[in-house]
Amino acid sequence: MTSSNRNPISILAVVTLLLALAAVATLITAAVGTRADWWHFTTGLDVATWAIYLAIAATLAGLGGFYTARPAGCRSGISLVIAGLVLSVPLVGAGAHFEYAAGAYPPINDVTTDPDDPPTFWEVPDPQTYPGGETAELQREGYPDLGPLLLDHAPDTVFERAEVLAEERGWEIVSAMNGELEAIDTTFLFGFEDYVMVRVLPEGDGARVDMRSYSRLGQIDRGVNATRIRSFLDDLERAL
Repeated sequence: MTSSNRNPISILAVVTLLLALAAVATLITAAVGTRADWWHFTTGLDVATWAIYLAIAATLAGLGGFYTARPAGCRSGISLVIAGLVLSVPLVGAGAHFEYAAGAYPPINDVTTDPDDPPTFWEVPDPQTYPGGETAELQREGYPDLGPLLLDHAPDTVFERAEVLAEERGWEIVSAMNGELEAIDTTFLFGFEDYVMVRVLPEGDGARVDMRSYSRLGQIDRGVNATRIRSFLDDLERAL
């Protein structure tokens, strides 16, 4: 008769993987439910918060699982621990960044390169007027580098390239005429629709590009709109 020397599987290893899978499933449920209008978007964010809590619990369990299921330990299951941490740690990081961004960026949801003469939405559903005032002041304090892009190219050339870039980014172009492009950028996970406008005007022998990016849902954007504008203008400048 032969006996097996294989150690029993660590309970913490199993718990790590189960909690991580539950976290991923909860996040997917939050996103699908929000996209399908099963609930208000704030409910979807609350459900996503529980996904982060589960991921934190999985990460903590994984730390203990690493000890008990290590090669020299009294239990097996290190592969379960690793799989659980691969799933949970990115969620914990995303949750930490989400909370950090809420305090690190100005509490606004409408950003433009020209607060004094911002581009105006006309064709998107439910267009909103740029609030100015305190929003403009908070933007100037939080994003002092944000401003128009000046290019030594004909406005028509710049506008055509801007339209191509918008299409490459997967934006839904609502209108593109007379140097003004209005589009909707839908976020990947929850399907939030943000409005974007690109305005190209003659400036000397070249062109001036202004942008405005507005988050329809929520009162703060956690820096998303400013990042979108910077990224687009950087790509446009490189393209030309």
